[in-house]
Amino acid sequence: MIPKLFQWLLGAGLFIAVWLAFVLEKVDIQLTEIQRTLVLISPLLAVGIFGLVSAAEEIQQQIKEAKEDLSRKGFKFDDT
Repeated sequence: MIPKLFQWLLGAGLFIAVWLAFVLEKVDIQLTEIQRTLVLISPLLAVGIFGLVSAAEEIQQQIKEAKEDLSRKGFKFDDT
């Protein structure tokens, strides 16, 4: 089993390699202006989406911890 860090580094390395190939026009493919713009900003989009997913997971964890804390203090939750 490959450690999670190496999986992330491999994925990021592959993404950067493909991205650079498109940006430096090493791939013989015709892109429209919109497609070229999307390729150029795709790393920013990826970082933004990763940040949103991480924030959502952190908020869910905080909600879970808050519910556990309130349950210990006697608060009852409806299971809806």
